[in-house]
Amino acid sequence: MTGSVERQQPRILILTVRHGSSHVRIAQALEQALIQARPSVKVEVVDSLAHCTGWFRVYYNSFEIPLKYLPGLWGYIESRQHHGGSTGPRWLYRWGARPLFRFMEAFAPDIVIATEVGLGEIAVLHKRRTKTTYFLVGVCPLDFDLPWAQPEVDLFIASPGEIATQLKNAGVPSERICECGMPVDQAFTVQRDKATSFARLGLERDLPVLLVNFGGSGKRKPQEVVAELRKIQRPRQIVFLSRRNESLHKELLRLSEGMQHTRVLKWVDNLPEWMAAADLLVGRAGGSTVTEALNCGLPIVVLDAPPGDERRLSEMIEKSWQTGYWVKRLEDIAPRINYLLTETRELERLRLNARQHARPHAARDAARAILRLLPGSEDGDSLPN
Repeated sequence: MTGSVERQQPRILILTVRHGSSHVRIAQALEQALIQARPSVKVEVVDSLAHCTGWFRVYYNSFEIPLKYLPGLWGYIESRQHHGGSTGPRWLYRWGARPLFRFMEAFAPDIVIATEVGLGEIAVLHKRRTKTTYFLVGVCPLDFDLPWAQPEVDLFIASPGEIATQLKNAGVPSERICECGMPVDQAFTVQRDKATSFARLGLERDLPVLLVNFGGSGKRKPQEVVAELRKIQRPRQIVFLSRRNESLHKELLRLSEGMQHTRVLKWVDNLPEWMAAADLLVGRAGGSTVTEALNCGLPIVVLDAPPGDERRLSEMIEKSWQTGYWVKRLEDIAPRINYLLTETRELERLRLNARQHARPHAARDAARAILRLLPGSEDGDSLPN
């Protein structure tokens, strides 16, 4: 009797990986939205590599070496993966992921959600080998790698426009694409009054706010960036975010010593409020960070774009969406920011474009589409509109 009741509970497995923070944040946003849509559902988020062999974890993370030391080589490798049939040898994926396959079989999911293309390929290989009938969902909202386009993927979470078009051009049927955008935490769906945020955060009302995010592992060194930011001539206040990096926090405190209207923060739990108060985000073009900024109507100046999806996203920010600028040379940082702080009409244009590309309810819409895969499922009625 108990086993029968337990098996009626839908089981959803979300596969993620700790390459940056975007994949994990997507997984957490989907978990939150799925449980809110259907409280009875069992959702488990797993770090997939933790369930793989040790040598496979080393292989899977080895991209960090050329990315850091030989970016040109990594650009070539990543381009081959992006446009090719697979991101790696399938036999190697099958052997390295055997412990993960056993974990998946023990979990017995009704739905598997892959938040990264390599994990999607691993799940496809598992479906083919075991002939299991779970539904597979691929999350590729701001970038599309060709290896995603496999018939075993039952649903894609994607952004409308360019990414959805790429999926369709790769042969994915329209009915398998949910054009909802990137799922992010629901805290970024709340509209905040800027004046109230200024008062609560202790900011000066008459000075524009630059939010400088040092998340990620870009090639720009903090001393180089801070030295250029010191050259900004327009009155401004700068808030540095060092995240959970204690050594970076100490270095930023040292580098920014004597800079007027400057604050250095560690990890903040109220990032949506800081983004609502800011006039400009300065930093890397990580997928979740960019989406969160769009939801807050916050233009971005991209300082560092390593080869791969971030470089493609930076192109979209500057050319397709026109929600910010990609600064390719270090010496152009201060002139670009000076220009935006002087030409307020241009800054407002970027802000309006960001709001037009916002997808604040992406997690809710994605959860509804995912739950509709289950036999006899309704439309996720318990989610707020």
